[in-house]
Amino acid sequence: MNVSPVLALAGLAAIGLLATRLPPIRWRPATSFDLVLTAGGPLVLLGLVLGPGIDLINRSVLAALAPVTALAIGWIGAALGARFEWRYVRRIGRGTWLLAAVAATAAFLVVALGAWLLGRVVPALSAAWTPRLPAVLTLGAVAAVSGPGAVTLVARAAGITQRATRALSLAAALETACGALAFTVPLALHRSPQSAGRVGLEWLAWLVVAVGSGALVGMVFLSLTRGRPERADVGFALLATLLFGAGVGYAVELSPFLVCALATALIVNASPRRHAVRRVLVDWEHPIYAIFLVIAGALLTLPTVWLLVAVPLLAGARAAAKWVAVRYGGLAFQLAGLPPNAGLGSVAQGGAAVAIGLNFFMMYGGDVASGDGGGGLLTTVVLGVAAAQLVAPPLMGLALRTTISSPAAPAPLTPVAAPAELGANAPADWPR
Repeated sequence: MNVSPVLALAGLAAIGLLATRLPPIRWRPATSFDLVLTAGGPLVLLGLVLGPGIDLINRSVLAALAPVTALAIGWIGAALGARFEWRYVRRIGRGTWLLAAVAATAAFLVVALGAWLLGRVVPALSAAWTPRLPAVLTLGAVAAVSGPGAVTLVARAAGITQRATRALSLAAALETACGALAFTVPLALHRSPQSAGRVGLEWLAWLVVAVGSGALVGMVFLSLTRGRPERADVGFALLATLLFGAGVGYAVELSPFLVCALATALIVNASPRRHAVRRVLVDWEHPIYAIFLVIAGALLTLPTVWLLVAVPLLAGARAAAKWVAVRYGGLAFQLAGLPPNAGLGSVAQGGAAVAIGLNFFMMYGGDVASGDGGGGLLTTVVLGVAAAQLVAPPLMGLALRTTISSPAAPAPLTPVAAPAELGANAPADWPR
């Protein structure tokens, strides 16, 4: 079925606007399917029906909508970058940073190794995850990523205190930042696939270009809003800036996600309109996220049924790696009051993980109209995110029960500073 890209874009816009009219969620004891429904599972299924199902949104239409896809990926990255304001980041304890890095690294290594072994044992999986090395590294990077919003939803539904919820959201944000950094390696390999012996140098060069592009995009916003009245709307300026950043990231084969994340990190640190920027990002999150999920669903494919076996195995390995890393990392870094099962609290994943998978598809998919490459990995990522959301509520309950039964840390004998924050009024430290 041949559909005009303009009509497809209009339909996606209508879906995004309708998503904002959905009734608010009534929080109650969470079940495994609640998070999947709340996080947009029906929208992915809608995309699956409109795409592979009835071929209404086919590959040629999706190729024409590549700028929209890049903008959606960039917007999700921008929401992550807006969390890292320096006056809050500098107050995060060194142990918290190290623990998040250890948890993300453990998940990255375990899942990447597991994917490589599965590809060796099952040739069909190796054919689905192509090109092999970048695909394996991307699966590891996705495993390192958590979902700050998804973790917050699960924590609230589980009845965890506001302080502990913010601490878990912080852990998820830091792990997501580590996963985004790990994702730069397979992206750098795409630019110079022939220079296997100079991977480190090529990665550093790629990273410098990406940081420079993010800084350039952020400076565009600062120049657009300089001298404007305090109450002037920044929505159009932010949209234009992120569209420019997503275009730069896509056109020069960097990453819309990373370029826009770096740009908003600069904006919230240098612009006096940082609160307005965050408000615009939140206001437009639902329609853009809805469009993003429909597009992701339309790109799904199942090259082999072995993916249905590999996904739960990799998801289980990821959860186990995070649990072990946080359990023993907390002891090594002497984080007082850290529950032994706290690593299970940040298992939930969200849009950032899917955005990385979709970014990989755009970079390694070759001709999007033909659908060659990247589709199997994107399906693996989406199924993995769904699996993480399914197991997140019971795992959060386990972490909660451990928190309640654990002995309280002894009260300090000397005054201590207030906990750090990673956003407006958001404590950013492990609960003590």
